[in-house]
Amino acid sequence: MSTPSTTDPCVHCGFCLPTCASYRVLGTEMDSPRGRIHTLKALAAGELEMDATVASHFDSCLGCFACVSACPSGVRYDTLIEATRPKLNAPELRTPAQRAFRGLLFQLLPYPGRLRALLRPLRAYTGTPLQALAHRVGLPRLLGPQLAAMERLLPPLRPEAFRDDLPVVLPARGERRLRVGLLLGCVQRLFDPDVTLAAIAVLRANGVEVVIPPDQGCCGAVTHHQGEEEQTRALARSLMASFASVVGPGAAAGDAPLDAVLVTASGCGHTMKAYDRLLAEEAGAKAAEAAAFASRVADIQEFLERVGLSEAFQRQLRPLTHADGTAATADRPVKVAYHDACHMLHGQGLGEQPRALLRRIPHLRVLEASEAGVCCGSAGIYNLVQPEEAAALGRLKTDDLSATGADLAVSANIGCTLQLRRHFQEGSRPLAVAHPMELLARSAGLV
Repeated sequence: MSTPSTTDPCVHCGFCLPTCASYRVLGTEMDSPRGRIHTLKALAAGELEMDATVASHFDSCLGCFACVSACPSGVRYDTLIEATRPKLNAPELRTPAQRAFRGLLFQLLPYPGRLRALLRPLRAYTGTPLQALAHRVGLPRLLGPQLAAMERLLPPLRPEAFRDDLPVVLPARGERRLRVGLLLGCVQRLFDPDVTLAAIAVLRANGVEVVIPPDQGCCGAVTHHQGEEEQTRALARSLMASFASVVGPGAAAGDAPLDAVLVTASGCGHTMKAYDRLLAEEAGAKAAEAAAFASRVADIQEFLERVGLSEAFQRQLRPLTHADGTAATADRPVKVAYHDACHMLHGQGLGEQPRALLRRIPHLRVLEASEAGVCCGSAGIYNLVQPEEAAALGRLKTDDLSATGADLAVSANIGCTLQLRRHFQEGSRPLAVAHPMELLARSAGLV
């Protein structure tokens, strides 16, 4: 097993340790970026063999990349862990039960149709007194820690979550400034469909025409972040084909090119921006198509801050209301605690853009958590495969956000949102969690 040259700059200074989520809850050197880099060097030198114990220390990594932001030597730990993940999928490195559970997740989460079929019978359970009763008597614990973690993340399931009936083209309000494609996501379209509706409303009100391929599937983020390379490439090819099927010569959405392909979940954006690298070995023109597609991908907040909110939209913005129904004022603003999703802040380098958009809302104050760059414990499927560590991180994060004194929390990634909502419900000071697009849409009177 060779060690990428990016390990060489590591001087084991320890600046990564306070930012590392796994080190925070496990407290062991082997479960820190510094320790894992040392392990990689030992593996390359033949001083150590990759076995189940060694692999477990890499599996404890959330892939949050906070250490990349913190490293003064420029070590690209993100590149190192991405190169290591596929090796961890060797069958001898995990138990049969672990492999079966991961296989279930990878055959379920990226496929909205399958996920809907499983969740439809649960509509009478999630978010109802029946679920509350089950929790009071401890029934979910009988499922085992991983399935119990899945059950606790389930939100109430609304009818809108079980259909994709949006038009292919949603025209801009007023004069069209730009034309974009929009990713629906696989988990978000089921668990938080209001985010998509708010995003569409905000885009259209800003003179942006929105194109939504009706047969789009998963972008591949879930599998990408776990080193499932072939499945990730297949999902990426399928998603690009779905956009090509509606935008192009004779296609349903017409021949006008897209100015951008937008995402409302940072984990998806991180992966889609890497399509050029993930599909670099494709034959013929496919690699060039992947590079061109990746170059158009943008987080919706990144995009709106770059192109600017229209003057007409900005005139629509009004103060949000407090829980008691009164409008925010300069003396009594609505206070929001912004949660930095790791794949937004550390993966894409986007921190100021969402904050700048939120500050456009009159009498809204953005409050900062004391440890904004530390992961909440969601990390793709981490809170399902490592439920105890993820729960400890979830409690730390929600306590940190609550301590700001905010009226509500804001998150721009569906995994983080579900994780935060779960642990706020169990905390002493629960906060609602909203997406920035939902707050902009409310302020503009669009929802």
